Amino acid sequence: MQSLKITVLIAVGLLMGINTYAQQNNDPAAVSLKTLLNRVDQNAPTLLTDSAAIKIRRTQAAETHSNWLPNLRLSYQSDIGTNNNVAGPYFGFGIIPTDSKVRAESNTSAVSATVGVAALDWEIYNFGSYGAQNKVANSDIQVEQNQFANSRYQLRAYTIGNYLQLLRLHDLLGIQSLNIQRNAEILHSIQSLAKSGVRAGVDTSISEAELSKARLNYIELVNQQKQVQLQLSSVSGLPYQSIVPDTTAEMMLIGQSTVVQSLNPDTVNHPVINYYRSVYQNSLQRESMVKKSYNPKILLEAAAWGRGSSIDANDHFNSLSSGWGIDRSNYLVGIGVTYNLFDIRRRQLKLRTQKATTDYSLQKLSEQRQLLSISANQADVELETARQRLQEIPRQLKAANDGYRQKLSLYKSGLTDIIELNAALNILYRAETDLAQAKFAYSGALFQKAVTENQVNTVLNLLK
Repeated sequence: MQSLKITVLIAVGLLMGINTYAQQNNDPAAVSLKTLLNRVDQNAPTLLTDSAAIKIRRTQAAETHSNWLPNLRLSYQSDIGTNNNVAGPYFGFGIIPTDSKVRAESNTSAVSATVGVAALDWEIYNFGSYGAQNKVANSDIQVEQNQFANSRYQLRAYTIGNYLQLLRLHDLLGIQSLNIQRNAEILHSIQSLAKSGVRAGVDTSISEAELSKARLNYIELVNQQKQVQLQLSSVSGLPYQSIVPDTTAEMMLIGQSTVVQSLNPDTVNHPVINYYRSVYQNSLQRESMVKKSYNPKILLEAAAWGRGSSIDANDHFNSLSSGWGIDRSNYLVGIGVTYNLFDIRRRQLKLRTQKATTDYSLQKLSEQRQLLSISANQADVELETARQRLQEIPRQLKAANDGYRQKLSLYKSGLTDIIELNAALNILYRAETDLAQAKFAYSGALFQKAVTENQVNTVLNLLK
């Protein structure tokens, strides 16, 4: 592990010039990964939306908790009409117009009547149905909260990935800046040699083409950098120009590789697992609610009412004004039990559907556990491969740098041609970009491991 640190430090020493271009361009102050993640937690539009969804679930739960409240209906009416009925049974669907006695002879005289009613009906006990409804409502809140935590975790992973891309592009821009300087140096030398007749004019054209290509590559890298900055700006609320990565982050992580190896995975409390576990638990609660929603119901019924009528006890039709007001009062209290026998079949069908949903939720939970396990193994392999690259690349970089310097000296002495010099320069450029890619691969594998094993905060704490 010590050799890894030494070789990487050698490579960094060879690339000290890469980071100087940022200072020369007067870039804004660097934004640390921790700072960026805090801004994302506070300003990401998707998180604000998910937070509002939690409030909805809480208000729905409060509504469900009030299902036990009774119904108390008040009614008062004064009417004018006839009271001329005959005997006969009927179903009382809707409003029953009158309930007066049956008369031997038809009498269509108008009568007045008044009735005031206060009626109470209360489902005082339903064998656990209220409790099951409340548990489902609370479970819905838990699912929404875990959905929020999962979204937040995934967004943090997305932010980290883009931040590492910024670090990679920063390194590549520095490498390209050095490549432009080297090509400009070669062109200047060729122009001097061409004027003195040592070199042919065609070498100047070839060198100018290489310099132009390097500049075009730089322009493309700047465009890619701005695109990544815009993506981070959309989730953090920061101006995209101000999102400049802290270039010391990669070396801090590489320098603490021993600590990284000692990370203990925490997949039990992983946000992804917590979300799918809560979905599964919610489905189980709904099974219980289905079972209890078709239980018998015990009802408390009570009513008090008063009536007045223009017909007296002797069946005399008096003046209409005598029907206003209350003449007689009554009350009625009772307890009833209601149960629909056909609910047995409905319960079976609905429970079968809910059990299928529960089985699906359990399968999704198992699937996510397996995916996390596979992802953790892949991250370990990638991390080890990245370590090996970082150990080998400094040798390639030193050899390529020495080869380029030798070819440049030989070219200036007239002992080699422009083709071989450009080939040496391309080998050096490839070696430098390989180092940048290796650093990016190491950081990416490290954070993939941290995201998979729920250790992002531990890795972030390694960054000063």
